[in-house]
Amino acid sequence: MSLLLDTHVLLWLAAGDPRLGPRTQAAVLGAQSHVSAISVWEIAIKSATGRLTATGLDAVLEAQDFPELSFTGQHGREAGALPPHHRDPFDRALIAQARAEGLVLATADRRLQAYDVALLDASR
Repeated sequence: MSLLLDTHVLLWLAAGDPRLGPRTQAAVLGAQSHVSAISVWEIAIKSATGRLTATGLDAVLEAQDFPELSFTGQHGREAGALPPHHRDPFDRALIAQARAEGLVLATADRRLQAYDVALLDASR
């Protein structure tokens, strides 16, 4: 199974947060897990505005060497065409990437179940 990590899943992994379930953590570390450029951008924006501190993120990215998934024009078109179930542009971009690339999106955000995308419940 190839995964795309939602931003909060990446942050939980980096921080050793217990909200990341043991089954999901094992899947993330044992599968081909991708990190989106969108997540890196979201973290950078929220860190710059003081809304987030990404403790341990660089160490996890370096240690795990997750492949980085670029955001393409195809992804942008797909994100723009999604129904408006969820208004967060970062999440919409991740949904589009997962769908376009055939990846399972690891997330704890239950609102994403409204979309036609394969999900892995990150809380388990």
